[in-house]
Amino acid sequence: MTTRRKYAICGVSGRALGMFAKPILTTFAGSCEVVGLLDRDPARFELYRTRYPDHADVPVYGESEFDRMVDETRPDVIIVAGRDDTHARYVLAALRRDLDVITEKPMVTTGEDCRRVLEAERASKGNVTVTFNYRYAPVHTKIKEIIMEGKLGRITSIDLNWYLDTYHGSSYFKRWNRVRELSGGLSVHKSTHHFDLVNWWIGQKPVEVFAYGALNYYGAEAEANPNKEDGRFCSTCELTNKCSYYSRWNARSKRAPVPDDHLGSLDAGKKAFPYSDYRPDQCIFDSSIDIEDTYTAAVKYSGGALLSYSVNFSLPYEGYRLAINGTKGRLETVEYHMPARTPFPTPVQTIDYFPLFGSKETIHVVHKEGGHGGGDPLLLEDLFMGEDPVRPYRILSGAEDGAYSVATGEAVWRSVKEHRPIPIAEVLGGVSLLGAAEAAAGTAGGEKGDAR
Repeated sequence: MTTRRKYAICGVSGRALGMFAKPILTTFAGSCEVVGLLDRDPARFELYRTRYPDHADVPVYGESEFDRMVDETRPDVIIVAGRDDTHARYVLAALRRDLDVITEKPMVTTGEDCRRVLEAERASKGNVTVTFNYRYAPVHTKIKEIIMEGKLGRITSIDLNWYLDTYHGSSYFKRWNRVRELSGGLSVHKSTHHFDLVNWWIGQKPVEVFAYGALNYYGAEAEANPNKEDGRFCSTCELTNKCSYYSRWNARSKRAPVPDDHLGSLDAGKKAFPYSDYRPDQCIFDSSIDIEDTYTAAVKYSGGALLSYSVNFSLPYEGYRLAINGTKGRLETVEYHMPARTPFPTPVQTIDYFPLFGSKETIHVVHKEGGHGGGDPLLLEDLFMGEDPVRPYRILSGAEDGAYSVATGEAVWRSVKEHRPIPIAEVLGGVSLLGAAEAAAGTAGGEKGDAR
């Protein structure tokens, strides 16, 4: 007989509702249940009840009532899905109670908190899982398999250029993500996805980072700002007809004062934004924005590989371009993430393999339905059913994976500010997770790192 696992959710965000609560209450209802909700805003509990009326009797708790929630509901797993700066608080609290943790990325927002989580996990019976769903996209797992097969040989360099369009990219500057203290900046909040993919693909660990970055498109000094004025909101702004970002994605008939539903946050029959003191339609040209929207970075890895990375949060289309080079060949792929938002025809994503001495091979990958390139449903199965025992490689991310991705992201913006290379060990508080052999290889640019 299957034992039902009990889950308590800390942070009743849109991600918590759609990515975690919904599958627990539907697809995995036979073996899982939600036993508690914790958040600082009571309005979010009402949103949960409205969304899932058959489960409206779930006990709810304030942001400081974690221990009471655990004592009263006895969860097996804590799901952490609130604002990024709250992650460390609840991950650490769960580990102190010997509970397993599932946390949305980024695991935490600073290298110091990464160190605290790693130390807490070592002292706990609980384990941390970070939901890096990009790993699960079929194209991404195929890339992992190609590397594991040895077709590229020892990995020497990676080129990864990530593009966010004016719809998606601007959304981060409407929300709390635009404040570094709350999100760690986009090199942490967003780029951890990308850094984790590279770390996982090549089986090496980041050692040192050097980067440049800037705020080019958003903030008060942006060229597209129709007027230097703080405190504006899309749903009430009188300048939407002069705002290129708003006009690009909103028909004239739907412009202010009709609320901008960019995030799908409107609730039928309810108020415009179903939160007590937060609006996700803040002006993207506000002077309070203190993060960058453009980065280029170079990362050195423990096995000698070098990453050339860039990300841009305001482009005409969304997707990425990837090349991985090795001693036996090269791999290339291009993805257009949202074809419906791309102003030109886009091809189905394939992978091109170029042996160092031989003919090009184009690999067609079986694509699957679901969010994040078909990765979300596969991740959810591993989370709520256990990892697939047939899969020949490790894919579900742990605390160490989360720490390396966050440390790389922090190193990026610190390098931008301090104009120097930033060692990953320095970001993690002087505590390196590398073994002696790996550290030596990273310094000398020598042997291949672990191929997990």
